[in-house]
Amino acid sequence: MASTLYTQHDSNVRKTWLLMTGFLVFVVAIGYLFGYIYNSPGILYGAIAISLVMNFVAYWYSDKIALASTGARPISREESIELYRIVENLSITAGLPMPRLYIIPSAQINAFATGRNPQHAAVAVTEGALSKLDENELQGVLAHELSHVGNDDILISTVAVVLAGVIASMSNWFIRIGGFQRRSSDDNRSGGGVLALLSLLAVLLAPLAATLIRLAVSRRRESLADVSGALLTRYPEGLARALEKIAGDEMPMRTASNATAHLFISNPFKGQARTSWFTKLFMTHPPLSERIAALRGMQV
Repeated sequence: MASTLYTQHDSNVRKTWLLMTGFLVFVVAIGYLFGYIYNSPGILYGAIAISLVMNFVAYWYSDKIALASTGARPISREESIELYRIVENLSITAGLPMPRLYIIPSAQINAFATGRNPQHAAVAVTEGALSKLDENELQGVLAHELSHVGNDDILISTVAVVLAGVIASMSNWFIRIGGFQRRSSDDNRSGGGVLALLSLLAVLLAPLAATLIRLAVSRRRESLADVSGALLTRYPEGLARALEKIAGDEMPMRTASNATAHLFISNPFKGQARTSWFTKLFMTHPPLSERIAALRGMQV
């Protein structure tokens, strides 16, 4: 169990710090460019402050942001004794602390784990998962999520939520700046043209940067969590059947967003999981059919 559940721990920690450092450099570089054009060091200082504050928030509070953005609420033992019993047993088997449990008000079958480390982890499941999955299937899904906790996938995944969201907000800001600069370019055509060009480039590059941040999480983590979860339960068929139900579930999740989609066990945007080779390059999850086949090919 340890060789699969914890192998990626050090790699994920390094990727997280690399992700946060890259975000800092990106924001500071943008601040430097705008500060240079406007001849205003204050813009650079502001960019440095923003990057440092958002890195701090991403590390310490990203789990709360992710849970709040999906509408998840804490669930007590009295509300779902079966859920608590399954998670407690799996946590003991995996040698992990008991995570906080949340429920997402959605009829779609889905779940995700979040937190900066196993001691501060949380697992959220949808109402649909609790009502539509049998005990073995629910156990497979929860084992998958606890596997993310065990190899520190939750840290890099949750940090990516905040950083990708900030980059998306910056893109919207660049659009407004570019529009204002085009309107005022008659007063300062040289500076206006340069800033308008930079704004256009930022508008194009910011969404790409946000996508790359989410892709930094890597599809491999989902396959590893499938295998680790199946080894934890000793019953790969439970998770395979759960994934089959997820594949056939067309219920929408209105609280999902592009910033949080990579957290879930399966893409929450139904009808968008096309599997052409080009689309696969930008998918944060492997196709469900491939994951199910891999699980059914396991020898446990």
